[in-house]
Amino acid sequence: MKKHSVGLVAIICYKAFVASLLMVTSIALLLALKNYQYLEDFSDNYVLEGKESIINWLVEKLLNYNPKTLVFSGIGSGIYAIVTAIEAIGLWYEKPWAHILVLVLVGISIPPEIYELIRGISIIKLVVFLVNLGVFWYLLRNFPKHRH
Repeated sequence: MKKHSVGLVAIICYKAFVASLLMVTSIALLLALKNYQYLEDFSDNYVLEGKESIINWLVEKLLNYNPKTLVFSGIGSGIYAIVTAIEAIGLWYEKPWAHILVLVLVGISIPPEIYELIRGISIIKLVVFLVNLGVFWYLLRNFPKHRH
């Protein structure tokens, strides 16, 4: 088995982590849709002394999304999780198409990330931007050579 560079392994681990997070998000959104009526009833009937305002705020945030938004977001997160997992697998096997796919998807995400940083900087936004910039730079710099 071919030994992978540390940078490539780091990118593969990052992609696998992101795919996992996206899949958990997708499942959570789709379960929230399935339990939408239950959550509405819960918000109307459940009172925990001293915590009512926090509970109402959390449930209200979730319930402010209509069911179509939850379906779209859940399916979109699931699809993106699958694509990200495919990227990680392709990078592990050092497939040129995986490098291209990651370069394209990370490359198109950089301008919106810059816009979001301009609108309001946060540690999470900055870290995601710097990691994506690092991934893009590394893969561009170490693009696999065409083999005959």
